[in-house]
Amino acid sequence: MAGIYIHIPFCKKACNYCNFHFSTSLASKDQLIEAIKEELRMQAKYLQEHSVDTIYFGGGTPSLLSPEELLSIFASVERYYTIDKLKEFTLEANPDDLDTAYLTALCKTPINRLSIGVQSFKEADLLFMNRAHTVQQVDFALKCAQDKGFSDISIDLIYGTPHLSLDEWEQHLNTMLSYKIPHFSSYALTVEPKTSLAHQIKTNQLPALNPDDAAQQFLFLMDWAKENNFDHYEISNFSKANAHAIHNTNYWKGIPYLGIGPSAHSYSHNTRQWNMANNQGYIKAILQEQTVPSTIEELSVADQVNEYIMTSLRTMWGCDLDKIKDSWHISLDKRIIEKYLQQQLINQQEQTLFLTQQGKLFADAIAADLFIAL
Repeated sequence: MAGIYIHIPFCKKACNYCNFHFSTSLASKDQLIEAIKEELRMQAKYLQEHSVDTIYFGGGTPSLLSPEELLSIFASVERYYTIDKLKEFTLEANPDDLDTAYLTALCKTPINRLSIGVQSFKEADLLFMNRAHTVQQVDFALKCAQDKGFSDISIDLIYGTPHLSLDEWEQHLNTMLSYKIPHFSSYALTVEPKTSLAHQIKTNQLPALNPDDAAQQFLFLMDWAKENNFDHYEISNFSKANAHAIHNTNYWKGIPYLGIGPSAHSYSHNTRQWNMANNQGYIKAILQEQTVPSTIEELSVADQVNEYIMTSLRTMWGCDLDKIKDSWHISLDKRIIEKYLQQQLINQQEQTLFLTQQGKLFADAIAADLFIAL
């Protein structure tokens, strides 16, 4: 099995925290769509004989494309790839795009899952983030999507924003619960370089973010999710039973995927590659030069092991020491494992390591400490 990710690099507005590749100009949209369809043809051998079981339109804001434009891209996937076992077809969407007409049209496409960028149920937070939608549009989009038959819905929520209290964070979570949404992703607000948020903090227009507040809200989130029967199946992802995101889970389990579009990444066990993050350069390379403008990295044994450590530790399935030994003939440093066991940041069940709740606050540092060097 394998997945296809398609990056749609357009947004109405620039959110103050976002460092993903996007443009607020739609002038090159038609050419970009043609280039994406052409890259799908050019990359047809990348997944070899793997059948595609997931498709994910991400961005950017894919819901800026019309259903007809989305279908035209899907037609190229259908033409060049084996999709007879397709299980999940996700569209990332902003609430302000999901009006009745748009959702009615989406019902006639193969898209069966929506990932909606809610971010907050508080108007002040949305204004602070420079989001394009309102709380009222969130309410309409969620209810209308469900009325139209979309039951597999995920939303994004951000915590750790300035002035967000623990009580308000609980209210956000309870509001989400009232919609009976089966899946959500939740991220701490982070200050990424070259973003508006970074500039505002650097120039003292905003106070620096408080990591202690974010940590407290994350710990509360984990307890809240458990009490409300959500699986915390990856550090930032929560779902009801049998509602895990298949596409993203495949990322964390090391299943190959092909990334299409500017800035998109691909992975095939021994290699990783990524496309240039420039719309005009991407279009020119694909349509005029007939070449995929990507950088390819060969993954060493150490790269493969370390990636497995990083991704597996983030999940409810944990890091399997036997898998590392059987697949790569390597054993992790027992002294480091013992250190984190004593600190109660990880626990061990047979030959599998799991992060504790406190350990999840330090996931990247723990993984890096376990990395091997060859």
